[in-house]
Amino acid sequence: MRLSPDAPPGGTVRDWLATRASKGGVAIVFPETGDVLTWEDLQGAAHQFASRLTRAGAAKGESVAIVAPNSREGVVALCGALAGGFRATMINLAAGRDAIAYALAHSEARFAYVHPDCQTQFDAANESAVQAMDLQGDDGTRLHDIAQQDDALLMYTSGTTGRPKGVLHTHASLLAGGWTTAIAHALGPADRGFCVLPIYHINGLCVTLMGSLVSGGSLAMVSRFSASQFWAQAEASEVTWFSVVPTIISHLLHGATDPTTVCRARLRFGRSASSALAVETQQAFEARFHVPIIETMGLTETAAQILSNPLPPGVRKIGSPGVAFGCTVEVRDAAGNLCDRGQEGEIVERGPNVMREYLRNPEATADSFRDGWLRTGDLGRMDADGDVFVTGRLKELIIKGGENIAPREVDEAL
Repeated sequence: MRLSPDAPPGGTVRDWLATRASKGGVAIVFPETGDVLTWEDLQGAAHQFASRLTRAGAAKGESVAIVAPNSREGVVALCGALAGGFRATMINLAAGRDAIAYALAHSEARFAYVHPDCQTQFDAANESAVQAMDLQGDDGTRLHDIAQQDDALLMYTSGTTGRPKGVLHTHASLLAGGWTTAIAHALGPADRGFCVLPIYHINGLCVTLMGSLVSGGSLAMVSRFSASQFWAQAEASEVTWFSVVPTIISHLLHGATDPTTVCRARLRFGRSASSALAVETQQAFEARFHVPIIETMGLTETAAQILSNPLPPGVRKIGSPGVAFGCTVEVRDAAGNLCDRGQEGEIVERGPNVMREYLRNPEATADSFRDGWLRTGDLGRMDADGDVFVTGRLKELIIKGGENIAPREVDEAL
């Protein structure tokens, strides 16, 4: 398995884990515990969990729920489900009991990995008798045969209709999501990303974890973001880049701590996604910390990134999430016609990182595609250079701290 700037990754997640394990090196460091996970150890532990599920009777392609915060165990469970040929179903721990119960039932998961810190939360929402499994297995178990177009990831995302939709990705689209990040940011084996966003969100999972897997780099991972510890953790872990959301950038900007000269010199860039970054916030952050912020745009349905600004010294257009990398992005009018440059319309995307479908929701799937293009639901315009400027949403959607919240969800909670 080799990363190419011209074509998305071949093979499966199992293949890429094997490639990284054969070359050796560190996969993830955990600053909060001092733990270090090598690629070889990750592959071995993942195969143990895959074996455990296989022996328990889990069928190829069936959902396996992952109920865990960012942690060694959570990463092993995720990679084990993927390597075993199952549909890794990431449970959003911030979604609330009803949304978690819905995801467990709708995914038809029979098995789950439940982190000890999440046991009470899982028990309260487990209305469909999902069986919790430990990570230990038998190395001798033959795993299911898997291919690129097999199901890999199921992630629930809030839309404007209230009920979360289950976004289904294949091994091909999941790996392509990491690839778009790797080629946009020129990631390589010497890079170490800082994963402070939860891997039960597409940004944390695809941008940092899959991006590092396909580029041969490594990660530092913490259980949660801490404004007071961020720069110290970044320096101790020797990270070269990080991916965050505008809320975190604002917390850091208004925090009391600064990166050291060594930390600042090592950091190539920070990356912002999930919602628009205020121009004033970006400019103030860069003026104070001297770390360039690369604004990007992505969706759960596209395994994260579709647009990115270039790295310095390329021209970054403040207020724009940039141009397409590894996919094609256009702006089209209500009838589906290509808009002229500068004309507002809906942002649409086509590429190897696009989801297969919304699980068991053919109507929503059909509504999200037109002539093979994924409709993002975002309004925008494209300038003469191909940079996209987002101007609004077709339908109401609340975005708080990177979380999508449908107005109906608020009504139902009240």
